[in-house]
Amino acid sequence: MRAIGLQIPNVAYSRVHDCKGLVVMAFFCVLTASPHIIYGPGEDALKLTREYVQADQLNATDDTLCQARKSSCEQEAYLWAPIVLLFSGQFISGIGCALFYTLGISYMDDNSSKAKTPAMLSWSVFLRMLGPTFGLSLASVCLRFYIDPQLEPLITNEDTRWLGAWWLGWIPLTIIMLLSAFFLYIFPKELPSARARRLKSNGHESGGNSLTELSLSDLLQAVKRLAKNKIYIYNSMASILYVFGYMPYWMFTPKYIETQYQQSASTATMATGSVALAFSAAGVLLSGYVISKHRPSARAMAAWNGIVDIFTVLGLLSYVLIGCDDSDKVTSMFPSGGGNDSCTASCHCEYVHYAPICSPHNVTYISACHAGCTEKTKDELGQFIYTGCKCIGASDIANATEHQFARQGPCPADCYNQFLIFLGVMCFLKFVGSSGRTSNLLLGLRCVSSADKSLALGLSNMIVAILAFIPSPLVFGAILDNNCLVWGKTCGSNGNCWLYDTKSLRYTINFLSASCILASSFWNIGVWYHAKNLKIFEEEDEETNHKKPEQFELNQKSCEIKKIRNEPRRHK
Repeated sequence: MRAIGLQIPNVAYSRVHDCKGLVVMAFFCVLTASPHIIYGPGEDALKLTREYVQADQLNATDDTLCQARKSSCEQEAYLWAPIVLLFSGQFISGIGCALFYTLGISYMDDNSSKAKTPAMLSWSVFLRMLGPTFGLSLASVCLRFYIDPQLEPLITNEDTRWLGAWWLGWIPLTIIMLLSAFFLYIFPKELPSARARRLKSNGHESGGNSLTELSLSDLLQAVKRLAKNKIYIYNSMASILYVFGYMPYWMFTPKYIETQYQQSASTATMATGSVALAFSAAGVLLSGYVISKHRPSARAMAAWNGIVDIFTVLGLLSYVLIGCDDSDKVTSMFPSGGGNDSCTASCHCEYVHYAPICSPHNVTYISACHAGCTEKTKDELGQFIYTGCKCIGASDIANATEHQFARQGPCPADCYNQFLIFLGVMCFLKFVGSSGRTSNLLLGLRCVSSADKSLALGLSNMIVAILAFIPSPLVFGAILDNNCLVWGKTCGSNGNCWLYDTKSLRYTINFLSASCILASSFWNIGVWYHAKNLKIFEEEDEETNHKKPEQFELNQKSCEIKKIRNEPRRHK
């Protein structure tokens, strides 16, 4: 959630130090970690630890076997407080981002020359990308530990039931936020060099640089000016559609990798956070260098944004072709296991938790109960062996008894090569896509007056939040749910999804995302059309114009001096 309603007033009126945004973000980190600190890891996670389950009690207490049990479920107490804490943290995070990023970018642009703005913006975006890189790398490390590091788990982090220490990283992040807020507090609201430039400009566009507060009527007039600004509107619409289409790859990429290529959560998080974002950072730095050195026109920047959209569309369409046959095969071979099959009719598996097992035929079952297994033992390596599985080998009557066993865990799927190809394409798209961020931001800054700059940033962020950040996860989350083949059951509703239709999911998500980003390219064409007279490096043009008469005067004086020096020689 983002603090949409509070964003415009904060940006329009606030002249506070940027450090307050970081203090708010530190409070968000505390709220996010608080559910685990208050309520602990949960009973399901504790059942998978050695401290809570004795080896000689496993057969007696194992509720995943086919056995007589109640067909109805026992309603568990539902805790709303952890959800409220997490949503409150996200709401507060939106306030912190609104204060820090909108005012921070405007602060940088106001306190530096326009010649240096592209480089500074690219470095700013680069450092912002280092944040997710560091955060996802930290998350990958934390997820390798069990949710309660003091306990010894009975499963490995390759198991789909593994719950990592998701809360652990928020503690050092809180400390880092508070330290950063202290250093930002030292900065003045206006740097001396910027104040000197503002006073020298004889009051031109003083409204954007002065520290006076705006009235409500001024705010309404500024909004009207922005609504009539075609470049601003078209650029914002292009951003909305791009963010809407690319949102699932920002939010669901680790889950996509786990589902499509059967990789662990830590591997998926590390690939998304470290490898892919490194290419994003490289694209931002390279684009900032090119813009600062070659100073392209506004039309050239808008054209490049459109080219970035086309490359992104082609890359997303290639995702459709990068599938894993083993993963798709598991989808087609996975038994229904809903408890209606004749071999599981007496097992009552409706409310059994997800605990996959693998048969000798390389078929994965939801649990031992869904395979009709009645007993469980351990082999020499300490792995659980399920026997008496009535559903395994049921079609082969002659060898049914011989093959009616299974091993703990899902059947292996060899999708590593496809995963590497997907990772290569994703890194290319990250590099190309990030190269358009600096140009997009510069167009948004230069197409409005200095007086409307902060409001324009805040308003565009609010519009993107309303039309992209909020609905996109809902739409693509619904697509994920619609492609779920097997749901876990809880009392009165569905639980977690146990198996996705990987092929259908791959087609649906990538085609919809590509369509949205293709629509974004048409709005960038509109930006290109109207940006003919837009000045990106206006300050340099003004300096050049000021230098021309001065240079002319110097040339005239030089000629006069030469004439004076040559006159005595003529008399001689």
